[in-house]
Amino acid sequence: MSNATVASKSGAPDPGIGGTPTLEQFELEARSFLDAHASKRPEEAFVWGEGSDSVSLFPERTAEQEATDLATARAWARTVFDAGFGWITGPTEYGGRGLPREYQRTYDTVAADYKTPSMSVYGIGLGMVAPTILDHATEEVKQAYLLRMHRGDIVGCQLFSEPEAGSDLASLQTKALRDGDEWVLNGQKVWTSGAQVSDIGEIICRTDPDLPKHRGLTGFIVDMHAPGVEVRPLRQMTGGASFNEVFFTDVRVPDSHRLGEVNGGWTVALTTLMNERAAIGGGGGGVGLPTSTRLMEVARAMGKAQDPLIRQQVADVFVNERVARYTNLRAMAKIAAGQLPGPEMSLAKLSLTANMVRTYEVLSSILGPALIADTGAWGTYAWTQFLLGVPGMRIAGGSDEVMRNIIGERVLGLPKDPSPK
Repeated sequence: MSNATVASKSGAPDPGIGGTPTLEQFELEARSFLDAHASKRPEEAFVWGEGSDSVSLFPERTAEQEATDLATARAWARTVFDAGFGWITGPTEYGGRGLPREYQRTYDTVAADYKTPSMSVYGIGLGMVAPTILDHATEEVKQAYLLRMHRGDIVGCQLFSEPEAGSDLASLQTKALRDGDEWVLNGQKVWTSGAQVSDIGEIICRTDPDLPKHRGLTGFIVDMHAPGVEVRPLRQMTGGASFNEVFFTDVRVPDSHRLGEVNGGWTVALTTLMNERAAIGGGGGGVGLPTSTRLMEVARAMGKAQDPLIRQQVADVFVNERVARYTNLRAMAKIAAGQLPGPEMSLAKLSLTANMVRTYEVLSSILGPALIADTGAWGTYAWTQFLLGVPGMRIAGGSDEVMRNIIGERVLGLPKDPSPK
């Protein structure tokens, strides 16, 4: 059954076969669907000392919790997609609804009023991998994966970073050698979020070691369940294991699963990286509700809300958060107009982590030793999960140093750093 057929049964006025609903009709359709399948989000008033005091940047879940959360997210994703809201702007030939971006914004605004399962497990697949497939994959791969990814049947991950390459993606060494209509992959990737629950991965490999490093790369979509793929969790200093290292030993990938041209992987990678930095930086400048509320309340609880230095630090966090948000809106406006964003995505990602650093600096001033020594007081030592997660965020999506080089060299026109001898 097509999305259009399902959607016409959701209670909205029927615009007619093949017709496009007005925004008003679409909003009514969305509300009717959400009223039938979700409950309204209750008003949440923050009260110091009540509820969970967790402000962790990364999920700290057991394998059993991950499996339960994935099953819940998958069921909801299928329900949303089958009702016509799973890929609102996507091309109809791949399962999307083919509507303009303002329809997606309308749905997101309506859905914000309802309590629904977390879809974070699909964030990398839908935010980074799926757009790359749409732009660079063969028709076979588009037909095989795009609908299933947006329906929640498939989880995707990104396989870029390597132990010896880090944020210098062009220095990667995982090899792909052609063998007839297949490629044989050997190598290692690291810091792969969600690899333990992923079904497919976007991988960049070196296919010609004799070419300059940017020009000898090729992208592929690899089956994460294929023989020779081994996923090992990496334990973080927070205690959780949100990242993984992934080993590839004689893994075979059909040439039909190649992304773009042979040795054209750098262009493919840039598509993904731009979407990655948009996803990471798009949340603002490093704080947001409930974190911002708790930042103010911890100052009050510790009796430092009137300290002029503390007030200045907190104000600095919020001012930078607001400036970063406006920068993000400029980038989103470009994307909505069909343009590629310029330096805004690198600025957004750098602003995010810089403001996270400002946040834990003010927390150090407020809490002192209580930030690193557990006194049992609510809302104090819990912030250590935030503090210990910031270094990971400073690496994800390109390290702060790489972002500064991009801005300095490509935006400000400064000379490049000297290459290591």
